[in-house]
Amino acid sequence: MNIDFNKDSNGLVPVIIQNNNTLQVLMLGYMNEAAFLKTQEEQRVTFYSRSKNRLWTKGEESGNFLTVKDIQIDCDNDTVLIKAIPSGPTCHTGSTSCFKEETPKGFIYELEATINQRIDDNDENSYTNQLFRRGINKVAQKVGEEAVELIIEAKDNDDNLFKNEAADLMYHYLILLKAKGFTMNDVETVLSERMK
Repeated sequence: MNIDFNKDSNGLVPVIIQNNNTLQVLMLGYMNEAAFLKTQEEQRVTFYSRSKNRLWTKGEESGNFLTVKDIQIDCDNDTVLIKAIPSGPTCHTGSTSCFKEETPKGFIYELEATINQRIDDNDENSYTNQLFRRGINKVAQKVGEEAVELIIEAKDNDDNLFKNEAADLMYHYLILLKAKGFTMNDVETVLSERMK
């Protein structure tokens, strides 16, 4: 990666941190070349702190580290985008994002990651993993049952029950996607293509 650290007289480039699963922008920091190399080596985001005048690994005091999943450089080679998994709130105020955006947008991707982890780790105590291990027929059957329950609730007037059945259907649908080897991103791509 060719980052132009000399464009700025201080040798710093802005770094945007984005949640890898939800794509929510979490924060903006700055890196010099040493911070970037340390980030690459340790796979934890390290900034150059302008106030402390030293390298600063996000989470070194709070324990809320940012684990690197992907690093991209912009077209001018002077801005870095890091997709990371936060191990807690990113902002020092306790907020998920330094931009005060507390939103469930993208939560489905976090849920999908949790489902995948429970299955990939073969968690024997996990309902998700137990259902997955029973095979595609059982998973598909459960999605069908949840769809029928949602339809029944749609005909009634209990909004709370309807939303809960919709959530159950979505949860089991994500397990079915995993069983078929697909992700929500694959489905979004199809929907996006249809929009064209």
